[in-house]
Amino acid sequence: MDNNEVKLSNLKVGDKCKVVSLLCVGLTRRRMLDLGLIPGSYVEVIRKSPLGDPIAYNIRGATIALRKEESSQILVNLI
Repeated sequence: MDNNEVKLSNLKVGDKCKVVSLLCVGLTRRRMLDLGLIPGSYVEVIRKSPLGDPIAYNIRGATIALRKEESSQILVNLI
């Protein structure tokens, strides 16, 4: 993990980032790729639920909700 890379789950509402890599494998990785979370994609944190899980993200024009367990497996760079 590079110094500039952070986990997607650590971002605050309003933060924008660029996907660097996925740490997940198998079906979970396939699902993330199908949702548009490929290296180079831009993501914005839209909102968090009252308890903080799940979190809504804008990914390629679509609003997608991910659990912290899933978003913690995605490394991003803040922009």
